[in-house]
Amino acid sequence: MKFIKSLYLNNFFFYVLLGIIGLFVCAFIFPNLYNAVWFVVLILVTFSGLDILVLYLTKTGIEAERITPEKLSNGDLNPVIVAVKNHYTFKISIKIIDEIPFQFQVRDFKILKTLKASEHNEFGYELRPTERGEYNFGALNVYVSSPLKLISRRFSFNKNNMVPTYPSYIQLRKYDLLAFSNNLHQYGIKKIRRIGHTMEFEQIKEYVQGDDLRTLNWKATAKKNALMVNQFQDEKSQSVYMVIDKGRVMQMPFDGLSLLDYAINSTLVLSNVILKKQDKAGVFAFSKKVENRVFAEKRASQMQKILETLYNIKTDFFESDYSRLYVDIKKNINQRSLIILYTNFETMDGLNRQLPYLKGIAKSHLLVVVFFSNTELNAIINRKTDTIQEIYDKVIAEKFMFEKRLIANELKKYGIHSVLTQPENLTLDAINKYLEIKARGIL
Repeated sequence: MKFIKSLYLNNFFFYVLLGIIGLFVCAFIFPNLYNAVWFVVLILVTFSGLDILVLYLTKTGIEAERITPEKLSNGDLNPVIVAVKNHYTFKISIKIIDEIPFQFQVRDFKILKTLKASEHNEFGYELRPTERGEYNFGALNVYVSSPLKLISRRFSFNKNNMVPTYPSYIQLRKYDLLAFSNNLHQYGIKKIRRIGHTMEFEQIKEYVQGDDLRTLNWKATAKKNALMVNQFQDEKSQSVYMVIDKGRVMQMPFDGLSLLDYAINSTLVLSNVILKKQDKAGVFAFSKKVENRVFAEKRASQMQKILETLYNIKTDFFESDYSRLYVDIKKNINQRSLIILYTNFETMDGLNRQLPYLKGIAKSHLLVVVFFSNTELNAIINRKTDTIQEIYDKVIAEKFMFEKRLIANELKKYGIHSVLTQPENLTLDAINKYLEIKARGIL
C-alpha cells in the first residue's frame, strides 16, 4: 500500500500512451502497423518497470529538510530553505511541493530542479505573512524522476511543522545594526539640533578644543588653575508608553497588513530605540477596555516581555472607549511620561468626540497622537480626471486629506503633538518624533 501511494505516473508517460493510442487508430487504416504498435506497448511497459526498479531499489533515495526561521517576522519577507541530498548513483529530476500554511493561499507552489549523483543542494523561497499567530506547514513533498522520466517516486518530510509569526523583529534588527554603525540617516532618521542644555549633568572635565565655551565652570577653573567645563548627557530613565488603539478604526488594510499590525511593528522597533536611549519603555493596548499591559521599565528582559505582549494582542475591532483609557492612565501612570498613542481619525467629528479625553491626558503627560494618512486618497487626487464623476471624487478626496491636516492643527492648539504619516513610513516617523522630543528636552 505504501508503495502504491508513493508511485506517480509522469506526464511523459501519458504523452507516450497518447501516441500509442494514435498508432492503434492508424492500425485500423494500415493493418500492418498492428503488431508494431504492440511492440511499442511492450517497450513502454518494460521501460516503466525498469524505471520503477531503479527508483525503488534504493531504500533512502533522497533526504530533504525544510529549514525555517525559529519565528516569522510579520510584514517582512522571511527566507525558507529546502535542503536536498541525492543518494542515487545517477542524475535525477525533482519537483518540490511544499505544503505552505493556508494563510498564504498559495495553491500552485512548486520548485523544479535537477541533482547530479550524490549531490547535496539547497533551494530557497520567501514568505511574507500579514497576520500574527501560528502558521502550520504540512509535508515537504519531493517527487523524484530518473532520466527515463516515466515514473515519479514521492518522498515526504517535515510533516506538521508549526512556526509562530511575531511582530516585525527583522525591522528591529535592521535598526539595531544601523544604530551601532551610526548610519541611521540613510533610512530617514534625522539628526536634530539640540536646543540649550536640557540634559542631565554628568561630570566636570578639562577643556579641550571644540568644547562649548558656554559650559565653562568658573569655580572649578579657579581651583584647578586650568579651564574646566561641565559635561552633560541625555536625560535618562524617562518613562515612555506606547498606547495602541486596537479598535474599529485600526482595521483598515494597507499592503496586506492592518493599521493595527503596522502600529504593533512600529511599537516593537521604537521600544528598542527607547531602551537603547536608557529610557523606560512600556506598552498597553485598549479598545472596550485597557489590556496587554507592560509597565515602563528598562530591565534586560523588557524587550522580550514587550515582544510576547505584542504577539498576543488580539481584537474584534470594537469601538474604542477613550474615557476608559483616560481613567486608566490617570490611575496607573503617576509620573509625567511621554505617551505615544497609535490611533486613526478620519474626520473632525471623530476627533471632537475623543478630544476631551485627549486634553485630559495631555494635562498630566506629554501626549503624541500618531494617526494615518489615507494613501488611497492620494491615488484619486493625483489621477487625471475626464468625467464629472471623477472630478467629484477628486474634490471629496481632497476634502478628506485637508481634514486630516485640520485634525493635526486642532491637536496642536491644545498642546498635543501629532504625527500624520503613511503606514509604510510609520516606524521612521515615530522614531524621529521620539528623538525630536528627547533633543528638545520638552518631556
